[in-house]
Amino acid sequence: MDGTATIKPLDPAKFRDPSVTADGSVRAVVALGRLNTLWINTGTLCNLTCANCYIESSPLNDRLAYITAPEVAAYLDEIEALALGTTEIGFTGGEPFMNPDIIVMLDDALSRGHRALVLTNAMRPMRRHEAALLDLRERFGEALTLRVSVDHYTRQLHEAERGANSWDNTIDGLVWLARNGFRIDVAGRTQWGESDEAMRQGFASLFAVHDIPIDPADPARMVLFPEMDAREDVPEITEQCWSILGVAPGDVMCASSRMVVKRKGADKPAVVACTLLPYEPEFELGETLAQARDPIALNHPHCAKFCVLGGGACSKG
Repeated sequence: MDGTATIKPLDPAKFRDPSVTADGSVRAVVALGRLNTLWINTGTLCNLTCANCYIESSPLNDRLAYITAPEVAAYLDEIEALALGTTEIGFTGGEPFMNPDIIVMLDDALSRGHRALVLTNAMRPMRRHEAALLDLRERFGEALTLRVSVDHYTRQLHEAERGANSWDNTIDGLVWLARNGFRIDVAGRTQWGESDEAMRQGFASLFAVHDIPIDPADPARMVLFPEMDAREDVPEITEQCWSILGVAPGDVMCASSRMVVKRKGADKPAVVACTLLPYEPEFELGETLAQARDPIALNHPHCAKFCVLGGGACSKG
């Protein structure tokens, strides 16, 4: 239950060729159907240093710089110009509320008729924006969702991931959001070795104690993410896997989403295939959404473990 089991290391022959797998099979490729969700990475700086952050966010990591409101507006303009029909703008980090332009960016996305989803730890950076958030809630209601990261329903295991003294501030932030009528989701992790049912029952008890209006049985409101470790051996996904696993290509994140990142020192932001692969150059697709429509070869362990085998998705789609 402590998530420290020995892992089998990744076979170095895997995920080498974007076209074929290690055994010579044709690698699975996912086409962009419709850009339902555009993710904005607000920057990798965070108020916490978690034990297993896939993007290595911390108070010191600025590999992805703060993106600005005008830079985000340019992508929102492009959505309209290309008639992409994008319904949701997601904001991730790092901790999005550390970006000084976060409220302006949220207001812009919501004012254009998009839903907005913010992934947050609900701690001090978010609480500094209470008045502005209440204004957004008053004007846009449930078009704004805040998804709070609560890794486990117990203080002990949440703080094993997030660090000492992180529990109370996160729960206080979650309760503040609930009492003020915000639409909230919660994201936990499955690394603890518990069944899905046990995890959801544990969160049900936590929500009942704090009067949090979330149905833990709803996978869109109580999201349980599979753990990701690119060093761990996982199967490669071939064309045949879709029928074998009963998974459709259109269900994978890169069939309906892209993410914008601003690399430290870069003149302009770039578009990458998904939220899980912000640093890998082979998943960078260009500077514009028009350039980011190419199909994506599932040539990374995260593609297999998180998206296909784990059934993970960062958005409601």
